[in-house]
Amino acid sequence: MNHDVTLHEQIILLSIWRLRGNAYGVTLRENIRSVAGTDIHYGTLYNTLGKLVAKGLVRTKTGEPTGERGGRRKIYYELTAEGKASLKEAREFHAAIWEGIADFAKETTES
Repeated sequence: MNHDVTLHEQIILLSIWRLRGNAYGVTLRENIRSVAGTDIHYGTLYNTLGKLVAKGLVRTKTGEPTGERGGRRKIYYELTAEGKASLKEAREFHAAIWEGIADFAKETTES
């Protein structure tokens, strides 16, 4: 099931998962900033979201028009079954490569 998901894409997928039903541009950007400690430009975010949709890992849902957005609709993002499977695969991969080196963080702070 390897979708060749980059770390950058994994961060966005995880943010969509965390926001469950409230994942749109602004909330995704804020979540990524608070969790990953990095700021992502909207152009980069939407470009990556487009790639994730094209890979079948994410789907979009259009919300109702809102007054504060001048009547424009929000585009919400949610994971597909393939997106969830891809995240599970990524987590298993990271766990496998870190297996057996649990003391790494402790050793690097003591050096």
